[in-house]
Amino acid sequence: MSEDVERESMEYDVVIVGGGPAGLSAAIRLKQLAAEAGAELNVAVLEKGSEIGAHILSGAVIDPIAMNELIPDWKDQGAPLETPVKKDRFIYLGPQGELDITWLPMPKFMMNHGNYIASLANVCRWLGQQAEALGVEIYPGMAASEVLFDENGAVRGVVAGVFGIDKDGAKGADYQPGVELLAKYTFIGEGVRGSLAKQLIAKFGLSEGKQPQKFGIGLKELWQVPDEKFQPGLVRSEERRVGNECRSRWSPYH
Repeated sequence: MSEDVERESMEYDVVIVGGGPAGLSAAIRLKQLAAEAGAELNVAVLEKGSEIGAHILSGAVIDPIAMNELIPDWKDQGAPLETPVKKDRFIYLGPQGELDITWLPMPKFMMNHGNYIASLANVCRWLGQQAEALGVEIYPGMAASEVLFDENGAVRGVVAGVFGIDKDGAKGADYQPGVELLAKYTFIGEGVRGSLAKQLIAKFGLSEGKQPQKFGIGLKELWQVPDEKFQPGLVRSEERRVGNECRSRWSPYH
């Protein structure tokens, strides 16, 4: 332990940090594989949000190919993929207004035929239900704050549920040391720029000799569209050039 405190510990075969699409899908697949092999596998998922989906605010256009492989009968199971994309529009914005360039031939990867417009939060909540039905233990409100290592330097788990730390890192009156979740395998699925991932990248030199990671800033807008203009299944992609930068945005109509 990195500090001289007594912590309770819990042991699992696999601990997954992050209750997003990646972490939940991994938990589901692990339980499926264990069931196929007739084996028992204890899997825990830690989610810092108050509930699964609390930190997934984005609407999305989703290709169902991964869902087809993970849960082939997802439609019968009530997955929240209910609005198929019916139409793509590509708009170029300029000083004189907008130009519809949908008629131009577009690369296949930009076309959304066969995809669905959905709320990622709702998809994650549904995946969480599927995971729990398979026996996965999900702990919301449990932010993982530290990676634990064994005497050989290998990852052996994480510390989660530490509360009462002030902005300067000092322990407050309501300090709680959290709990150690120990595992044979620890899966880090924190999302972009996760704090534990950064620690592991630095410790094991995972970025050495690799292309630098790229990050972008995403802004989410919620539009209230008049009923007479609302078109379910429409995905509108817009692009404009500002100086030497090309800025894009897309708007799915759910």
